[in-house]
Amino acid sequence: MKPKQCNGKVVSNIKILDNIYEMKLTGDFQGNPGQFYMLRSWGKEPFLSRPLSICNIEGNLLTFLYEVKGKGTDIFSKLREGDVLNLLGPLGTGFPLNNKGKIGVVAGGIGIAPMIYLCKSLKGDIDFYGGFREKSFYMDRIEENIDKLYISTDSGKEGHNGFITDIFNPEEYSVVYTCGPMPMMSKVKNICEGKNVPLYISMEKRMACGVGACLGCSIKTTSGIRRVCKDGPVFRGEEIIFHD
Repeated sequence: MKPKQCNGKVVSNIKILDNIYEMKLTGDFQGNPGQFYMLRSWGKEPFLSRPLSICNIEGNLLTFLYEVKGKGTDIFSKLREGDVLNLLGPLGTGFPLNNKGKIGVVAGGIGIAPMIYLCKSLKGDIDFYGGFREKSFYMDRIEENIDKLYISTDSGKEGHNGFITDIFNPEEYSVVYTCGPMPMMSKVKNICEGKNVPLYISMEKRMACGVGACLGCSIKTTSGIRRVCKDGPVFRGEEIIFHD
């Protein structure tokens, strides 16, 4: 499907945790799990639109889950019902959905956002591993689409006290999907490669244009320099070079 410019009207924009928001828009939307939209709700400033992963699409309702990190997302957090945003999308390459067998999904923090739609769209037995700082969030939206849920927190207030990779065993799965902080994804890659388990990574990178023109989101891969917005954000695990 080709990306297009469109408008979306805010249905709800709810704070669900400190700096974490769920925004629902109504409009004419399409997209596959792992793809994203470039959004803006302002005129000239800030200059750049902001990329947000598709969290869910249901009918004419598009859901985003985002963390307030800077000026753009702070503006998003102040939007109210009836406000209008301009969107460009869907953009990027999504997750492959035709894998069979038992599936492992590993996500950390706001990296859970694209995995909600992924788990809803996959066919098969799915185990979800979610890593968080203080407490989990949004897990009630995912439980109906998975078989087992594993939680870890840095604080130890919920689930395993430590990293989610401490309790993740790739040998149980025929394929693994991951999104989250770079150190977590690097660890997932290493342990999957050690067990020869196929892995798909949704990379997170600052984006300027969203269409591959500016090269601002370039990363190193085994095939050379690739653009996260155009060539990704989903890559095969063996392609990604996390360290020099």
